[in-house]
Amino acid sequence: MKPLPQSFFARDSVIVAQELLGKVITINNYKVRIVETEAYKDDKASHAHKRTERSAIMYDTYGHVYVYLIYGMHNCLNFTTEKEAPGAVLIRAVEPLNRIEELKQKRNTNNTFNICSGPGKLTLALGIDRELNSLKLGKEIKVFDDGYIVKNINSSSRIGIKDDLHLQWRFSLDSEFVSK
Repeated sequence: MKPLPQSFFARDSVIVAQELLGKVITINNYKVRIVETEAYKDDKASHAHKRTERSAIMYDTYGHVYVYLIYGMHNCLNFTTEKEAPGAVLIRAVEPLNRIEELKQKRNTNNTFNICSGPGKLTLALGIDRELNSLKLGKEIKVFDDGYIVKNINSSSRIGIKDDLHLQWRFSLDSEFVSK
């Protein structure tokens, strides 16, 4: 497995979101494969639409972890992107590759496909919280290319937003682990 260089994330969010599909994340001794992402730039649905204390990380970094709380209850894992503009990619769903029984217990489910099939589910299962916010990728969270070949990328509108629905910036693999 080859670690992705920070320069991988310096590119357009939409491209990075597609090319992250099939890549492997390691954190807390868990290995998971990315099966669903969403791209965010400075569009109306993005935190970067307006620069704030929270969104500054999307303006000032690429290749960093951006974790925020949504609906006051779920952490969401993002990787910052774009060298010359604000951006980030939300990791919407992953396929667990190891320690699956332990993850089932953490998520209180017997359904393997339900462990990490959504942004809040995966952060809960993998122990990702706002303490990781702003860390550079390659430390606690690493992203690797293990040679997995992506055959088909699906695209659609992003989920849970009301603005810019015409942007087809949600990307997924044909996988039972995609969010429901």
